[in-house]
Amino acid sequence: MRIVFVGAVEGSRVALAALLASGCSPALVITLPLTAAQRHSDFADIASMAAAENIPVCYTTDINSAETLARIASADPDIILVIGWSQICRRPFRELARIGSIGFHPAALPQLRGRGVIAWTILRGEQTAGSTLFWLDDGVDSGPILLQRIFDVAHNETARSLYSKQMLNVREMVPQAVKMIEAGSAPGIPQDETKASYCARRRPEDGLIDWRLSASYIVRFIRAVGDPYPGAFTHSGRKRIYIDAAELFPHPDRYIGLPGQIQAVSDCGFLVMCGDGRCIDVNSWRPRKPRPPMHSHLRRVLSA
Repeated sequence: MRIVFVGAVEGSRVALAALLASGCSPALVITLPLTAAQRHSDFADIASMAAAENIPVCYTTDINSAETLARIASADPDIILVIGWSQICRRPFRELARIGSIGFHPAALPQLRGRGVIAWTILRGEQTAGSTLFWLDDGVDSGPILLQRIFDVAHNETARSLYSKQMLNVREMVPQAVKMIEAGSAPGIPQDETKASYCARRRPEDGLIDWRLSASYIVRFIRAVGDPYPGAFTHSGRKRIYIDAAELFPHPDRYIGLPGQIQAVSDCGFLVMCGDGRCIDVNSWRPRKPRPPMHSHLRRVLSA
């Protein structure tokens, strides 16, 4: 079976490696040029992997351009796998595959369609998550489901730990789906539109911490937007500080202060007051100097 593989992120690399390990070498790999790597905080160079296997590589920043479509057509694909690509694949693209085009989404579709899904899963306090392979159609993550897995979200889940769970599923699901297609047993289960929900896109500036919010939410926020994404940040004077890890301080009445105010400093970290009168204990931050920021107050840039 002839496969065209499209992707440009860590999940793409995992999926491509799994295909190669299972003996399903794509006829063509399409990815972003290195000059466009900034499009994804989790960008991965899959071109070098393809080149090592003598797989032709097509670089593009527009999956729907005439040049890209012509290159795909020349590969005469049975299926196109789109694993980690941020553009909508329009009908002319999808019609190039004899059997169909398949996408991956890190959620239990039809829930949480759209962008920033891993962060939104944690921010919403979801107790379960999903990984879905689906047939691409005219909508956004709305096509019939080919294969889906549901799994638990840990109470202390981070963006990285949830991302890793998704990568494990990608590694196993993509070769499984290809085998199902080869055997003619791949389903196309319609999604229930009454259960659909949509996630808004998240940008790096959305990582700004609003210290007026509760301490428990800010801890969750820090876990949700960190590695492999840009991270949660605040300001100390004119300097931006990224907070990578924090815990809820267990003594709610120990300190009294203003939201965003540093209440205590040690060699290991610092306590910051939040909007509900509780503190978070920051234990990992960037840039990390010999001591935590000594300003008495983190400059608050509060959202409207």
